[in-house]
Amino acid sequence: GTGGSIILTSSTAGLKGTPNVAQYTASKHGVVGLMRTLALELAPHSIRVNSVHPTGVATDMILNEATFRLFLPDTEHPTRQQAAEVFATTNALPVPWVEPRDISNAVLWLASDEARYVTGVTLPVDAGYTIK
Repeated sequence: GTGGSIILTSSTAGLKGTPNVAQYTASKHGVVGLMRTLALELAPHSIRVNSVHPTGVATDMILNEATFRLFLPDTEHPTRQQAAEVFATTNALPVPWVEPRDISNAVLWLASDEARYVTGVTLPVDAGYTIK
């Protein structure tokens, strides 16, 4: 009876096409549709629903040789440093990826009373990836 907040984690791939990961991109677009529908359905109950859309985050999901090879297909054993140089070109800000705490801070804000009237929003935490 007092409302609440639901925050779904998507990806920048949920906001724009991303080559080489079609199934991932499709699923992350699906998260956006789910979020928007739930935001409308739950608003009468004062429940806010939003999604967070990170660029690459410095976790094992991207900091591995298989992912590095997607960005450096002609390099037999790409290193983190080599990948960082290529990753940095995908963001508007001069960083290769963001830190997990950057995503956590966005989620904390969306869950807080400071965002009490924010619902149905796709919040990129993307170092400018989606505007490139």
